[in-house]
Amino acid sequence: MDIKVPAVGESIFEALIARWLRKGGERVVKDEPLCEIETDKVTLEVNAEAEGVLSILAREGETVKIGAVIGTIDEKGAEARPEAEGAGAKPEVGAAEAKPEAGAAEARPVTEAAREPEPAAGAGKEPQPGETIPPMSPSGRKLAREMGVETRELKGSGRGGRVTREDLLRGEPAQPAAPSQEPSAPSAVEGAAPPAPARGAVPQPAQEPAPEPAPPRAAVTAPPAAPQAEPEQRVTRKPMTPIRRRIAERLVSARQQTAMLTTFNEADLTEVLRLRKKHGEYFLKRHNVKLGFMSLFVRACCQALQEFPEVNASIEGDDVVYHNFCDIGVAVGGEKGLVVPVLRGAESLTLAEIEQQIAGFAEKIRTNRLAIADLEGGTFTVSNGGVYGSLLSTPILNPPQSGVLGMHAIQDRAVVRDREIVIRPMMYLALSYDHRIVDGRGAVGFLKRVKEYIEEPEEMLLEA
Repeated sequence: MDIKVPAVGESIFEALIARWLRKGGERVVKDEPLCEIETDKVTLEVNAEAEGVLSILAREGETVKIGAVIGTIDEKGAEARPEAEGAGAKPEVGAAEAKPEAGAAEARPVTEAAREPEPAAGAGKEPQPGETIPPMSPSGRKLAREMGVETRELKGSGRGGRVTREDLLRGEPAQPAAPSQEPSAPSAVEGAAPPAPARGAVPQPAQEPAPEPAPPRAAVTAPPAAPQAEPEQRVTRKPMTPIRRRIAERLVSARQQTAMLTTFNEADLTEVLRLRKKHGEYFLKRHNVKLGFMSLFVRACCQALQEFPEVNASIEGDDVVYHNFCDIGVAVGGEKGLVVPVLRGAESLTLAEIEQQIAGFAEKIRTNRLAIADLEGGTFTVSNGGVYGSLLSTPILNPPQSGVLGMHAIQDRAVVRDREIVIRPMMYLALSYDHRIVDGRGAVGFLKRVKEYIEEPEEMLLEA
């Protein structure tokens, strides 16, 4: 049986194989998820339509056409050869061939160590009584012995006169003492004066003894510097997913094809918080879902849109289309980007129904079951950047819609009430709108009405 890329929408012609959930050669059962595919709108799973052994034809990251065969299922149950079986034997041969080289590599350090020159006399050795040696670390003393550097002659540049690695690399190696040719008895008196010259002899200037040739100086090799990372290693380059490409196209289109403008206001959420605190537990028991902020803001927008219909309109050619319904898009962030599922007929939904649908969208996004139908349409959008901690932002339009409301984080601020300064939970509100349809008066009036509904939620609920 062939595994084909399913059709997910009229405007979608290709998909990306995001990842395979099962490996080639494995036995799968009917309805088991096999892989995830991404389109420019959704991510969804492809399930097995029969039981058998899986064979994979399309790799992860490959873009395929809708209806293309990306794998097969052998329903006869014949054991398919695993994809990695052929490659599994090769490393054993390579490992066997590499054994002599490994042995040679092990013997190499012994030979090289045997050729290391002996350290110069007194280089890096411990100080004797009465001698002074600059402070240095044990690793520094070891390096001094290997380099043949006389540490007593060095002046440390580190803290407290400590000899650093750089001091050792700049220092000259110590001259080894000339080895004696043969052992001889000690002189009768050490340090005795030389014999007096004969009478009448002309004193000759003392001649310096010819210096014996010094042994070859041990090569001082600085440790190799750490290899600098290539520019390609400092970045990670990945192709954009279809969803991210679509988001990018839509955002650029919104800025280029609309006359977008944003107006701001702020709302006092004292009464909303009181309402949630008073009725939240009852709401949860009654409807099995929490009473959140989003349902109250969606309700406020629906009622304000009926008073300012131009914010709920769109342009089609030379016409302005006014929608007599409120399909509210709710921006929800997922692992692979922002998606905006739509609440159909939100003006007729209760607070509980709004919260239940939003929770359902979140679960679909988490399990990659969001359908194209969940995203199509929409006449107005509500986005809550406050869940990420945003205090103030400019939401971007979702064409052909002409308005989007941005919610933000709740913050206690000092405000004036009845000529007194009080602390209240405040939220900044932002409305971005298409100035081709909505003028400033309508935009400001709409946002002010939303503010009033939020500050007096009981009035809003009585009007609903």
